[in-house]
Amino acid sequence: MLRITVLQFGGGNFLRAFTDLFLHQANANRDAGRAVVVTSTESDRTRLINAQSGTYHVVVRGLAGGQQIDETICVDGAIERALSAAHQWPQILRTATSADLRWVVSNTTEAGLQLAPEEITDLPLNAVTQAPVSFPAKLLALLAHRHEAGLPGLTILPCELVDANADLLHRLVLEQAQRWRLADSLLSWLDSQCMWVNTLVDRIVSGRPQQHPLLEQDDLLTMTEPFALWAVEDQGELDMFPHPAIERVADVTPYSLRKVRLLNGAHTALVARALPLGLETVGEAVAHPEIGPWLRQLLEQEILPALGDRIHAGTEFSDTTLERFANPWLHHRLSDIALHHETKLRTRLQPSFDDYVDRFGDQPKLLTQILTETTAT
Repeated sequence: MLRITVLQFGGGNFLRAFTDLFLHQANANRDAGRAVVVTSTESDRTRLINAQSGTYHVVVRGLAGGQQIDETICVDGAIERALSAAHQWPQILRTATSADLRWVVSNTTEAGLQLAPEEITDLPLNAVTQAPVSFPAKLLALLAHRHEAGLPGLTILPCELVDANADLLHRLVLEQAQRWRLADSLLSWLDSQCMWVNTLVDRIVSGRPQQHPLLEQDDLLTMTEPFALWAVEDQGELDMFPHPAIERVADVTPYSLRKVRLLNGAHTALVARALPLGLETVGEAVAHPEIGPWLRQLLEQEILPALGDRIHAGTEFSDTTLERFANPWLHHRLSDIALHHETKLRTRLQPSFDDYVDRFGDQPKLLTQILTETTAT
């Protein structure tokens, strides 16, 4: 029986096709352990995970190195069970005091990384029987319970798509501890004995496939692409199970910059250029005889040069991005990407324009066209 080594906040498609899948694959060579999934409420997903004993399938479809990939992986043993914070908080606290527990993983979205206004007062007397409101407060309560038990700290691995996500979560946990007027010894333990690891996750998980033989048998069936990257900051002391998709880096900032400027920037550029032509999906756009070469030129001749040496393996990532966009199984609609388009132009493409001008003293032709035409409309 595998040990419970992971306490996981969130049991959605992404984590099940990402960290839980990695855990399952790592268990083939060593005892990396299993996860207990924590959900906010007694949701359908919680019931399904328990009804299926934590077993489900991940369909991996797409292109890798020019080859089509279409495989189905049975993930068996990575998830031990799911617990509802609203109804099973004492059981979650007991899990937090397991001697085998090593990692906390979360994907609560950006909205999850904030404190609740109603939790400004002292620690409520029912904190042992009733879960706090916010995710940082829940995490603090669990870590405080572990500290009281005299156990070692944990490695915190947030997967939220926020810059310096662990630094932010650490600050929020400490702020909540001060709100609750908790002991200085706990604050010191949180700083010195827990490891707060900034990460960057990159994988497209599209949810249930439209067609698959297991659709009626597996209510947790989900589909993802072959590409996967989990960049984790490591100063040489990180305790982490091995996996080909996990890349230990000194700083995740260049990886975040690479993703925002190249992958997200290319998406936003396609909205500006391909959507007016009547093209509906990313796949249609990159297959278009005019738009496909245009996008490659934008990446290779303007965005990559603007970045200079600030990112790692930029050309390789650019090529991989175009291959990911050409995935025939992913129907990523440009109309969905177009949401908040003006904001995305400012955060994803305008910085590349500015960097290009600063580096070369000239305006990049394609970026100028995108930004000028969008402003004019």
